[in-house]
Amino acid sequence: MTTIQDIADKLGISKSTVSKALNDAPDISETLQKQVLETAVELGYTKLRRYKKPVRKLCVIVQRDNIEYEEPHHFAYDIVMGFRQAAVPAGFEVAVVPVDAALQRDISYDVFMLQHDFAGAFLLGFSLGEPWMKDLKTSHTPTALYDNHIIGNPMTSYVGIDNEEGMYLAIGHLKSLGHKKIGYISSALGSHIMQVRHRAFFQAMRSHGMKTDPSFAGCSYYLSECMEKHLPRFLDMGMTAVICCQDTFASAAITQCQQLGCRVPDDLSIIGFDDIPLSAYTSPPLTTVRQNRIQLGKSGFNTLNGLMNGVSTGTILLHAELVVRSSTARCPVPVPVQYDS
Repeated sequence: MTTIQDIADKLGISKSTVSKALNDAPDISETLQKQVLETAVELGYTKLRRYKKPVRKLCVIVQRDNIEYEEPHHFAYDIVMGFRQAAVPAGFEVAVVPVDAALQRDISYDVFMLQHDFAGAFLLGFSLGEPWMKDLKTSHTPTALYDNHIIGNPMTSYVGIDNEEGMYLAIGHLKSLGHKKIGYISSALGSHIMQVRHRAFFQAMRSHGMKTDPSFAGCSYYLSECMEKHLPRFLDMGMTAVICCQDTFASAAITQCQQLGCRVPDDLSIIGFDDIPLSAYTSPPLTTVRQNRIQLGKSGFNTLNGLMNGVSTGTILLHAELVVRSSTARCPVPVPVQYDS
């Protein structure tokens, strides 16, 4: 097992200097401290330190550019709350740490965790291109990720809902209302979860015996582009229902339909995903696939606690639930064309 002396030998410095750097002594330069921490991680000292001196600090790391969490109406607020509700009674201190891409480029993930003495983390809002997503492929730090999947590292786990089940429920609901032409609107496929939901839409359509075609989906980086480009295209194609990747997209679709003179749900049924607090107050209230975010937070802690105790869990998926409100209705019956006799 790696010792402080191993780190000192690797760097050609004294054992006392390594000890000072690991303990954040003021007479050690920032550059040297970073070098010591990086070498400690490289040699596997992270695991030894935790074994000899159990750490009771955990963190929820939030990519602040991608997800909001500070207010009760923010999507990740309940996820953080659920994590705390499970972790604090178990004797852990929980810090919520907002980060951005610049911080991730400045310091590696394992070094950041060692530097701040965190035993493990629950990551929220990370896209596939984040610098730390690459670090996590070989990280030694127990880490649970919401809506992200790292393949091949037993120190990481994926927590989320069963999106395939959620999409199956949504398509099944529309099918029961007589809809056959259903479109899917999504943001760009730059995150794991957007890719999962995109695949799940086509899989659910096929499972319900419904026709599929790549043109049935519209993906754009900008929400406004989705509304201005893909929604009118779907209406021109004769779509009678649209599923959106997120409730924010579904809410925007309802507004866009009003501007286009299309009535929801009389002319077009709309379903969202996530059941954010806003969903019950759109006009009309939004039918959506619910994520139990409190339970997601608790599951994040439970799987992280397992990782810290040597239980390597790959994926935890909670059941999805379809919440039916007023944005979906029976498929409109085509009006017969009247001909003059």
